[in-house]
Amino acid sequence: MSEQSMHLVCPHCQATNRVPSARLSAKPNCGKCGQELLSATPQELTAQTVNKVIQKNEVLTIVDFWASWCQPCIMMAPQFKEAAGQLPEVVFAKLQTDKHEQAAAPYNIRSLPTMVAFKGGKEIARQSGALPSHQIVQWVQSLSS
Repeated sequence: MSEQSMHLVCPHCQATNRVPSARLSAKPNCGKCGQELLSATPQELTAQTVNKVIQKNEVLTIVDFWASWCQPCIMMAPQFKEAAGQLPEVVFAKLQTDKHEQAAAPYNIRSLPTMVAFKGGKEIARQSGALPSHQIVQWVQSLSS
């Protein structure tokens, strides 16, 4: 039986990497640029990177849709970053909706902040409103079980 592998998009160079599932916890590096594929810090998405990160990552990917004028978004940012540090095998990313309106439009975001969970390019859950890090971690863990 062959070992299960997953696709991971490098947050640095956007190369798609095939990683054996068993190696996800071993901090795999990108085959193209050599940098870490799973970072403990949320990656900033742009209009150019959002679709690839959502569509190509086969691991659980949590995207925080936020805006610079949104006070709850600003308050939640350090909480989201803290949650990312606690769940190293999950991809955490942020998309600034007021800067990348066209990129955010297909996701039908109606309130900010909104976290959307994707797996294999498909939305599996969403959560609106600012949450403390422990609740973000609980929500993400509930999606993995």
